Amino acid sequence: MIQFNLLPDVKAEYIKARRTKRLVIFISTIVGLVSLAIFLLLLVGVDVVQKKQLTDADNKIALYSKQVKDIPDLNKILTVQNQLNTLTDLHDQKAVSSRLFTYIGQVTPTQASISALNIDFTQNIMSITGEAPTLDVVNAYTDTLKATTYKTGSSDTDSTPAFSAVVLSAFGRDSKGATYTITLNFDPEIFSSENDKVTLTVPKTTAGAQQELFQKQAGS
Repeated sequence: MIQFNLLPDVKAEYIKARRTKRLVIFISTIVGLVSLAIFLLLLVGVDVVQKKQLTDADNKIALYSKQVKDIPDLNKILTVQNQLNTLTDLHDQKAVSSRLFTYIGQVTPTQASISALNIDFTQNIMSITGEAPTLDVVNAYTDTLKATTYKTGSSDTDSTPAFSAVVLSAFGRDSKGATYTITLNFDPEIFSSENDKVTLTVPKTTAGAQQELFQKQAGS
C-alpha cells in the first residue's frame, strides 16, 4: 500500500510543535501541582504540627514546674542534697590528723616532754609547748624540726622539708629545767589523704627510742 503525505512540511512542523507545547504544559502542570502539594504539606507541618508540639511542651513545662513548686520545703531539700554531694570531696580533702602522734613521736627528743600542742590544718600552723631538762635539748628539738624531711610513696622519691619557719617563740629556765614553745609551719602533704604512705626522715642525733610524749596537766 502506498501512502502520500499531503501536508506541507511547514504544516507538519507546526503540528509537531503544538504537540511538544502541549506535552511541556502538561508536564509543567504536573510539576507545579506536586510542588504546591509539597508546599502545603510543609506549611501544615510548620504552622500546625510544630505549633501543637510547642504548645504541648509549654503545657508540660508549666505542669511540671507547678508540681515542683508544690513540693514542701523544696529549697531546704535542695540545700541538703547539694551539701550531701560535697561530702565525698570534703572527705577526700580532709587532713589525716591521726598521723600527728606518729610524727611527734619521731621528731621529739626523748628528754623533752610536751604539755600542749595546737595545730591548725587550715593555715598549716603548729605550736608545741613543753618542758626539757636543759635549753640544749630545746635547741636540739628545734634543729631537728628544721632538718626533718619527708617522702611519699616509694623510697625513690625526693625528700622535701616537712616543716618550715620553725621558731623557738618562747622559753624559760629555772632550777628544775627549761620550758619552751616552738611554732612552725608544716607541709600539708604530710597529712594529705591522697598520700597513702608518708615517711619522715629525722636526723639521727635525736632519733631513737621515745618516752611518753604527752603529759596530762593538772586539772585537765
